[in-house]
Amino acid sequence: MLAYILRRLLLVIPTLFGIMVVNFALTQFVPGGPFDQITARMNNDGDAIEAVSGASGKDAGADTQGGKGYVGARGLPPEFRAKLEVEFGFARFICPPGFTGTALQQAKTCEKQMIPAYERFFIMMGKFIRFDFGESYFKSQSVVGLILEKMPVSITLGLWSTLIAYLISIPLGIRKAVRDGSKFDTWTSGVVIVAYSIPSLLVSVMLLVLLAGGSYWKLFPLRGLTSENFSELSLLGKALDYLWHITLPVIASTISSFATLTLLTKNSFLDEIKKQYVMTARAKGLSENRVLYGHVFRNAMLIVIAGFPALFISVFFGGSLIIENIFSLNGLGQLGFDAAVGRDYPVVFGTLFAFGLMGLVVGIISDLMYVWIDPRIDFDRRG
Repeated sequence: MLAYILRRLLLVIPTLFGIMVVNFALTQFVPGGPFDQITARMNNDGDAIEAVSGASGKDAGADTQGGKGYVGARGLPPEFRAKLEVEFGFARFICPPGFTGTALQQAKTCEKQMIPAYERFFIMMGKFIRFDFGESYFKSQSVVGLILEKMPVSITLGLWSTLIAYLISIPLGIRKAVRDGSKFDTWTSGVVIVAYSIPSLLVSVMLLVLLAGGSYWKLFPLRGLTSENFSELSLLGKALDYLWHITLPVIASTISSFATLTLLTKNSFLDEIKKQYVMTARAKGLSENRVLYGHVFRNAMLIVIAGFPALFISVFFGGSLIIENIFSLNGLGQLGFDAAVGRDYPVVFGTLFAFGLMGLVVGIISDLMYVWIDPRIDFDRRG
């Protein structure tokens, strides 16, 4: 088993490297880089330079005679753009020996040398290996800090959705297996397949329209994770307010995940029910419940329980982007969406690296759980 784990860990390196290479290469062809974003913000807000870099309009070479927004209308001043290119890692300054000065003075005096894309990639990966993801271009905050700030919302959504999916799917799957081929099995299979086929986007919109005051009943809040007066509520009131806000997002996230788990549970039980030891237990006169829950259950649940980490990660990553945007939940999905739209590359690549590594490690943990739950599984022999 140790050799298998070592092989899987070594496989993580080229897999993660390939993921980063493909996504980094794609960004080189996407129009509208961070400098276009800054210029667009300047057109809408004359203080955008100060908000982005901390520099004043005077330091940035702004001419205030034209009024607010005049600099944005002219685009970025050359010296300020050169300073930003160095700060963002697109270029470097080559200064005379012994030269010292501020970043803007370097931009005016020193020669700017653009860094090739392949070199920027390896510089980035060298930092990522040390888990140094840098700072956001526009939020003046470290990428790690942003991830830690947004992660509780996404973990909450993923954990609740996964737990509810298990609570629904396991009893339903067992019932379908016991009554295989009956009317109950037929119509529940139809419901499960329909639920699985409906996209999360459509489910979310339907829930908002029906239950959040869109056109019919206003039973749940439209957006957010807590109410405005959350801090003033009692402990019980905070818990109820939180559950009230999280209900619709969790339902939208759970709809598609419980379908696969239900069919997996049913098929796993059907496979076990047909085995010889079940016939022997029935021949000994054991009750049907004793056979099902005393013998079949623990064997049939191996694959279902061992798949918990993988299911949680799939719900955590797969549904968070759509669900969080529709319900205005300030989590990792919203963070990733805003970073991609705003071309905030440190956040995009930092989160991609962290989540890619997390997904690969969870795959290994899932395999270890299979072995831990069922010692008969031997990946070394299979390899």
